Amino acid sequence: MTRRSWALFAAMCVIWGIPYLLIRVAVRDIEPGTLVFLRTAIGGLILLPIAFRTGGFRPVLSRWFPLLAFAVIEMAIPWLLLSDAERKVSSSLSGLLIAAVPLIGVLVAKLTRSDERASRLQLGGLLVGLVGVSMLVGLDFGDVHLGALLEILVVVIGYATAPVIMARRLADLPSVPVVCASLLLVAAGYLPSAIVQWPHHVSGEVVGSVALLGVICTALAFVIFFALIAAIGPGRATVITYVNPAIAVLFGVTLLGESFTLGMAVGFPLILVGSVLGARKSEPAVGGPEAAVAETAAVLTAEPEPGGMAAV
Repeated sequence: MTRRSWALFAAMCVIWGIPYLLIRVAVRDIEPGTLVFLRTAIGGLILLPIAFRTGGFRPVLSRWFPLLAFAVIEMAIPWLLLSDAERKVSSSLSGLLIAAVPLIGVLVAKLTRSDERASRLQLGGLLVGLVGVSMLVGLDFGDVHLGALLEILVVVIGYATAPVIMARRLADLPSVPVVCASLLLVAAGYLPSAIVQWPHHVSGEVVGSVALLGVICTALAFVIFFALIAAIGPGRATVITYVNPAIAVLFGVTLLGESFTLGMAVGFPLILVGSVLGARKSEPAVGGPEAAVAETAAVLTAEPEPGGMAAV
């Protein structure tokens, strides 16, 4: 890879590794629904000029139902539940539990592709990953709240399912308008909640966290991610999925003083190994979250064909 590619890759590893820390700080003064509104509104408004320059919203809104489904499953529900969960559990633990997304993605791929058969390697990876999640939660059981754990489970399922909707129903649409429209739809949905629950006092740290979430971790993140895909291809770009949780732990431990526990030390490597093995290509068909994300990323970053939508 070129220096520019490495820079983009490193940026994405950090940018999508720090939201857990920022959310943990933001929910000190802001309700989860208000935080989701602020993040999506900021991100959507920043992307708005780019969206108009890259195709506008008319073709996107013609697919309003899958667009709405994607926005709800990828952003509206997961970001609310993750924000609420981080009021009870550390940002480090949240980041590591989210690392189970590729494992759930493999299961989603199996359920949605009847022609795909799981290899022994994939099944072994799922088992190893499941053991890792069990170790992560079991060894640190005293620090885990059941309600927060269930919320993060729903987040993981949403993150693993939404790319399937994107790849199958929104793949031929330009990327930035799809993301921008999704963000603004979620922001509109949470506006009433934000008005009712608007905070009376917000610290400077919380203001900074919200700004970074909206500007860096949402708007800029998508722009950089699409540039990364264009530079190195969707397959290699998905490696950031395995680095982000480690970044989340690093920042949580060093900046928030969170504990690095035995469960993290034992569970995360197992989750990582299980995810890598589980996402391997099966024979003869291709499956797993890596394939789904790759397919999605490929169509999202395709150049528009003359007189049509983005090329598939």
